[in-house]
Amino acid sequence: MTQELRNIAIIAHVDHGKTTLIDSIMKQSGMFRDNQSISERLMDSGELEKERGITILAKPTSIRWKNVRINIIDTPGHADFGGEVERVLHMADGVILLTDAAEGPMPQTKFVLGKALALGLRPIVIINKVDRPDGRPEEVVDEVFDLFVALEANEQQLEFPILYASGRDGWCVTDLENERSSLEPLLNLILEHVPPPKQDLKAPFAMLATLLDSDQFLGRCLTGKVVQGTAKMNEQVRSLDLTGNIIEHGRLTKLMHFEGTNRVPVDRVEAGDIICIAGLAKTSVSDTICNSEQKQPIQSTPIDPPTMSVTITVNDSPFAGQEGKKVTSTMIRERLLSEAETNVAITFSESDNKDSFEIGGRGELQLGVLIETMRREGFELTVSRPRVLYKQEEGQRLEPIEEVIIDVDSEYSSSVIDSLNRRKAEMMDMREVGAGKTRLTFLAPSRGLIGFQSKFLTDTRGTGVINRLFHSYAKYKGDIPGRRNGVLISNDTGQAVAYALFNLQDRGVMFISHQTPVYQGMIVGEHNRDNDLEVNVLKGKKLTNVRASGTDDAVSLSPPRNLSLEDMMAYLNHDELLEVTPMKLRLRKQYLLSHERKKAARN
Repeated sequence: MTQELRNIAIIAHVDHGKTTLIDSIMKQSGMFRDNQSISERLMDSGELEKERGITILAKPTSIRWKNVRINIIDTPGHADFGGEVERVLHMADGVILLTDAAEGPMPQTKFVLGKALALGLRPIVIINKVDRPDGRPEEVVDEVFDLFVALEANEQQLEFPILYASGRDGWCVTDLENERSSLEPLLNLILEHVPPPKQDLKAPFAMLATLLDSDQFLGRCLTGKVVQGTAKMNEQVRSLDLTGNIIEHGRLTKLMHFEGTNRVPVDRVEAGDIICIAGLAKTSVSDTICNSEQKQPIQSTPIDPPTMSVTITVNDSPFAGQEGKKVTSTMIRERLLSEAETNVAITFSESDNKDSFEIGGRGELQLGVLIETMRREGFELTVSRPRVLYKQEEGQRLEPIEEVIIDVDSEYSSSVIDSLNRRKAEMMDMREVGAGKTRLTFLAPSRGLIGFQSKFLTDTRGTGVINRLFHSYAKYKGDIPGRRNGVLISNDTGQAVAYALFNLQDRGVMFISHQTPVYQGMIVGEHNRDNDLEVNVLKGKKLTNVRASGTDDAVSLSPPRNLSLEDMMAYLNHDELLEVTPMKLRLRKQYLLSHERKKAARN
C-alpha cells in the first residue's frame, strides 16, 4: 500500500538547536505516552555525543502527522563531521535550515546550505532561539537572504518560508506577534512545502546505501533511501559499486523503518522511504543495493577530501600492555579499516612494513573523536602530531586554507588579531555585532590553526567563540613558528615524588602530580625556556637522624596543567608522540633515550 511520505533533513551550524528541535517535534507528534520518561537530546545516543553535547553521527527518525509519514534526518553541525551531512542530503527532498537568532549564519551554515542548494533542495528557514535577550531575528533574516544570494540560489529557492521558533520551549510562529503555543505551523509547512519523493514502484528495486553501522543482534546494518521499486523480506538482492561491478549477492534478512529512536521491522518497503536493511556482509557506503534486473548503479556525489592526518602506531613505551587489552598492530589495523569503511570522510593508508597507519580526516576534532572512541574500546596506541595534507598543482605546493569566524569581546580583539597574524592568517572582515562583541573573519592556513584553540581561550579569558570551515587550497604560505617552549623530560623510571616536583616548579609547568608513574623519555612538564631539559622527578629528600632546630617547610605543589586529548595532539612537536591507553594519556619523546635523541637531531 502506497503511503504519503515526506523526507526532510535538519541542517545548521553547531549548537544552533537541531537535536533539541527534533526532541520537541517527536514529543508533540504523539510519539510518546504522556507519562513516559524522556531524556534530553534523544537523537544523540552515543556516549561521546552526550558528554560533548554535539551530534557526531547523522541519524534518521520518523513521525506521523495528519496520516503522512515524515522521515526526519538529524545532521552534525560541526565542520569536522561535514562528510556525514554531504551523504545524508541525498536522502532528503527538502531541508530545514536552522539559524540562531543572535549569532546568525555561521561558517557551517554556509557549508551545509551550499550543499543543499546544489542538490536543488528548497529550504524552510527557521530563526531559532528568538527568546534570547541578545536575539536580532529581523537582521538575521536579511543575513540569511544575503547568504542565499551569495550561494547562487535559484528563484524557487529564494522564495523560502520563514518561521520564528524556540526549539527548547517547543513553539514556532510565522510572525513574532502571533500566539506561541506549539510546533504545528512547522509540521503543516513541511507537508505543504516539501514535495513527496518520486515513487516509481514499477521499476526494479534499487537503494543507495548512505549510512553503515553494526548491531550486536543483526550484524551490519545499511541505511539509505529506496530510489525506485519495492522489496520484501528475504528477497534476493545484489550490490553494485560506483563502477557497476557486482560486490556480492545476498538476501534481505531484515527490513526496518525508523520510528522515534527505534528501528521497527516491516515486511515490505517501497520507493521514497528511508529504511535500514541487514543481511549483506560486504556492501558499504555509496554502493547500490538492487535486484538482478537493475544493471546500472545509482550515482553518488563525491565527498570533499580530508585535509589533515595523523600517524597511528603500536604502543612501544615501557608501560605498553599494562592498561589496554587490544595492543597488536593487527587489531589496530582492523579497527581503522572498519572506521574507514563506515565513515567516508576518513581515509586509511599503511606503511610498507604494516606497522604504522596514516588516518586522514577533516580536522583535529574528528581525528580526536576516533582516537577517544578507540581508547574507550580498550586500545593502546601512539599518535603523532597532526599534519595537513598538501596538494601539488603545476609544480606548486598548495595547502588547505580555512575560513575562521571569531566572536570576541572588543577588548581582546587586538591580541587575537596579533596571534593569527603570526600564524599567517589574513583578515577579511571586522565588524561590531552589538553587546560589546566584535566579529573577526580570517582566511588562515590549517597548519597554523593546530593548537590555536587553547591559545585563543587564554587570550580571550575563555569568553571568545571560534568557528572554522575548510575554504580552499592556496599557495604555501611559508614557515609558521611552532611551540616556543621546550619540555621537561623524565630521566628515569618510577613514581614521581612530591619533594622533587616541588623543587622543579621554578623550571616550568608540570603535567603530572606526585605518585604518577613515569618512565625515561616521558614528558612531565613544559620548560620555561626554549630548550628541552632532562629532570629527575624521583628524587626524594635525604633523611638523617639529626633533628633540625626548626620544623621543615611543608611541600606545597601547584596544580598540574590538565590537557585534553585534542590539546595534547596539538601540543606535540615533530619529535614527540602521544601515548593513548584506556587509563592514561601520556606525552613522550619519539626516542626515549637521551643519546638516541641527540643522534636523531644530528641526522
